[in-house]
This record gives sequence, structure tokens and C-alpha cells, in this order.
Amino acid sequence: MMINDIKTKLPTPCYVIDEGKLIRNLEILRGVEERTGCKILLAQKAFSCWRLYPLIGQYLSGTACSGLFEAKLGREHMGKENHVFSAAYRKSEIDEIVGLCDHVIFNSISQLEKYRNKVLSGGKKIGLRINPEFSTQQGHEIYDPCSAGSRLGIRRKDFPDQLPEGVSGLHFHTLCEQDSDALEVTLEEVIRKFGEFLPKLEWINFGGGHHITRSGYDIQRLERCIRLMQDKFGLEVYLEPGEAVALNAGYLITQVLDITQQDIPTAILDTSAACHMPDVLEMPYRPPLYGSGEVGEKQFIYRLGSQTCLAGDVIGEYSFDEELKVGDRLVFEDMAIYSMVKNNTFNGMPLPDIYLLGRSGVPELLKSFGYEDFKSRL
Repeated sequence: MMINDIKTKLPTPCYVIDEGKLIRNLEILRGVEERTGCKILLAQKAFSCWRLYPLIGQYLSGTACSGLFEAKLGREHMGKENHVFSAAYRKSEIDEIVGLCDHVIFNSISQLEKYRNKVLSGGKKIGLRINPEFSTQQGHEIYDPCSAGSRLGIRRKDFPDQLPEGVSGLHFHTLCEQDSDALEVTLEEVIRKFGEFLPKLEWINFGGGHHITRSGYDIQRLERCIRLMQDKFGLEVYLEPGEAVALNAGYLITQVLDITQQDIPTAILDTSAACHMPDVLEMPYRPPLYGSGEVGEKQFIYRLGSQTCLAGDVIGEYSFDEELKVGDRLVFEDMAIYSMVKNNTFNGMPLPDIYLLGRSGVPELLKSFGYEDFKSRL
């Protein structure tokens, strides 16, 4: 593991993006594009490290945005197709968004009616997000757009009997870290509920949540789903995964500051779940840690926590072959996605520096943060 060779040489905490692993993911995604003719977009909400957009743009068809700032970032630094969806658009931003984006996707008929003429007069395509009301995930309701009372997408019973004027495509996003079997059954439900409109459209967007680059993912089934919509309805197919683009392509290096004796020994780290990997608490999940094991798997068990004052700022419990010592470096894996984009400076915690680990094995500093970054946020 190359990162293990350099972990003692970098300041902590720091993120490290592994270019080789990023390229591996991109090659898999490009293969899907080439074999099917679909278009895959980078969902910037998961990974918006724009320094790497020129590289990503060599493989993917463009970017997917959630609002004005991401729209500007995608246009400025990748410059390919740019699609936007927002639960609602601000009147003060819509003109700029239309100027930046090729597809503008609305979450409601009222928003469509409010801004339709602006989008059409700008020569851009209009989409509607639909809610097939078909959940395929369990235990992560916060990430389930089909959960009861969801504000995301138009249900069939709320959809007009006739396709609204100017609408050329539909968008659905219902998956979260799932395989293509979940897409397949969701697509059946989309066809059952909205199939009458599909022959009148130009395109359909399958959204994100597709774990395409995960080991064992059924790519052939995904490609059958894509071809179904192409062959049966003549639709151009888009996907906008974010996680699959940078899955397992990043690390967070941290240092042990202290070890306290609680019910089990607790290592206090110079990183934070709340600040540097918020999904650990929001999802919640236990992030992979290089060289560690499950509780009971190895001899020495530790709870890993942060130096913040938040009592629940605990990353998890891990086992090790040897006792931890103050000054030891630990490497959390799969830290490129939903980490840098969601981090914060709660408690005055410094933001981790960001490095790129090129295929040469030499880390390059992409961004360094300091006190002014904390101060300037308020």
C-alpha cells in the first residue's frame, strides 16, 4: 500500500486522493459509456475536488449540480455537459443557472411553470424529477427519496395527465450505495407508473446511488437496464453517480494525541467524525481503517474519538495487532467521497490539508488550510 509508505511524512490530519484508484474507477465508468452509449456525469455533491476535473473529463460526459455554485464549478473546470437539479430555485439565481446548465430539472410543477419560459428561451432542456414511491434500501431513511413524506420528486398521483409543455426528460434518484438489481426493479416501477410519457420524451436520468465501481457490482445488469430504455423508448440515458467516481480513492491520515482509560482504552485523534467525516454520524457507519480489525478480531481493542467537545464525536471501535501509542499514525480509507465536500470547522477544528498521490508515488499538496479559513466562514 503506497499510502502506508508516506503516512509518516505528511502533516495530520490530511486527506490524500489516490490518482491511480480514481483512474481505475473512471475506466470502469467509461467502459459503460462506450458499450451502451449512455452518458455518465460526475455528481459533484459527493466529490468536487475541481483540480481533478480535467482528468475526470477525459473519461466522463460532464457534471451534475445541485445549485448555482456547483453549476459554476462544473462549467468552469470541466466545461462539458452540465445538468442541475434543485428542490427549488431562487429567483435571483435562475438566470445564471440557465446560462450555465444544459439540462434544468424541476422538483415540482409549480417551479416548472414559474421558470419554464426562461429555460426554453435560453435554449436549454427541461426535466422533471419523479418519485416512483418504491424504496429499495433499508436503514438509511435520511438518504431515501422514496420514504414516506419525501419532498423529492413528483408522485404519479400528482403528475399531470398530459406531459407538460417543454418537458423533454424525466429524472429519478432513489438509490444509495446499491447494486443494479435495485435499479432494475425501480425501473420496472418507473415504467409501470410513468411509462405512458416515456415515448414522448428525449432522455431519462437514472440519478445516482449506483455503486458501479464496487467489487462485485453487476455491470451487465446495469447495461441491460440502459439498453431497455434506449431500445424500447428511444431515450438517451444519463447516470450521475458521485460515489462510484471516487469510491475507495481517498484516505484520511490522522495521529493519536492521547490514550485514555474508559470501559475500553480510547484513542483521542487529531481528526473528527463530526468535522472531517460527517457521514460517520449521519449515515451512520464505521469507516474502514487500514491494518485494523473488527472488535475481537485482533488482540488490542480501542475506541477512536476526536479532540472536540462533542460527546458523540466517536468514529468507532477497532482492534489492532499491537497496542496504540501516542504519535501513531492511522489511515482511514474511502475518504474521498462525502468528506471534503461536507467537512466543517466546528470547535475550531482545522480543516485537513488535501494531497494528491500521483502514480509516481510522490504526494502533491493541492490545498492547505489555516486559521483564516476558520475565521472567514463567519
